[in-house]
Amino acid sequence: MSTRKPEKSVKNHSVATLVAILIVLAMTFAANSAEAVRLKDMASVKGVRANQVIGYGLVVGLRGTGDKAGARFTTQSLRSLLSKMGIALDPNAIRVANVAAVMVTAKLPAFARTGSRIDASVSSIGDASSLAGGMLLMTPLLGNDGEIYAIAQGPLAVGGFSVAGGGASVSQNHPTVGTLVGGAIVEREVAYALAGRDEFEIALHQPDFTTAQRTASRINENFQQGVAVARDPGTLDLVLPEAYAQNVVGFLARVEALEVTPDKAARIILNERTGTIVMGEAVRVSTVAVSHGNLTVIVNRTNQVSQPGPFSQGETARVQNTDIEAFEEESRLSVIEDTVSIGELVRALNAMGTTPTDLISIIQAIKASGALAADVEMM
Repeated sequence: MSTRKPEKSVKNHSVATLVAILIVLAMTFAANSAEAVRLKDMASVKGVRANQVIGYGLVVGLRGTGDKAGARFTTQSLRSLLSKMGIALDPNAIRVANVAAVMVTAKLPAFARTGSRIDASVSSIGDASSLAGGMLLMTPLLGNDGEIYAIAQGPLAVGGFSVAGGGASVSQNHPTVGTLVGGAIVEREVAYALAGRDEFEIALHQPDFTTAQRTASRINENFQQGVAVARDPGTLDLVLPEAYAQNVVGFLARVEALEVTPDKAARIILNERTGTIVMGEAVRVSTVAVSHGNLTVIVNRTNQVSQPGPFSQGETARVQNTDIEAFEEESRLSVIEDTVSIGELVRALNAMGTTPTDLISIIQAIKASGALAADVEMM
């Protein structure tokens, strides 16, 4: 058995460099997140939201890429549609190669008015190979209450293709999903009125005690009166000032334009499958010593044949030779000082020449030792 020190491969060096770049980008993102952001980007008025609608329809005009004959629901839907138009057909005579059954989904924005147009997504639910060039027939879009809120119809925009022939096929993106740009017309409005209200609720997208209190103080400071109160980490109660009694929209517009610096918990996200590591700027590490090295053992087996000497009456036999090599990477004991910042932590780990897997192992070990003041989450 021989022991030797391996040379660091270019591949490991490039991977470590890539991880360093990703961590630097995460540091940049974390630094930017500490800046003040508009309230409209981190919260919303409770009750003012979009609603999901869904419908079942048919796409026609396909070039032989529709559902196959085995898709009975497509045949039944086409027969039902034609029967409403006074055309009676034998179900066995219907061919649906140019027709595809689809599900149509859309998001009905808040305050969408009757007659306004919205986009819709169209997805095949049968065995159609492509929706390119298809036309969606009139499809009612229903809410969770069973009422029709929009009607969708029009040509599809498909950002992919699929070509097959001679036993080979080529496809790009998802040709069985398309977009109906502005093809859904709102027929029913979702009732929500701002006029006559003097109290509102603001819901934070990421509940936090410090952020909620900081936001309420910022609003009161701007209006120079007690307009906002933080009810809980995710909700703020607003009272309409008398000066805005006839201008509710102006009041909410002024509130959502205010800039607040959100507070975030220290958190590290690890993805061992891709080697991605994302750290927030609030991460802090107490004094800890880190030593990391790898012992690698390589076992090579070689099959050979042993021939007996001439006239020795021996037999030919197979012989297996084993060659074992072991080497250990150089490991140094590094001391990470008390309460270092994210940048200092990254520089200390990179100075040890760590790879993505090494970084993840070291961070988990530091967390287990109690020296890491942050939540570690695995993706």
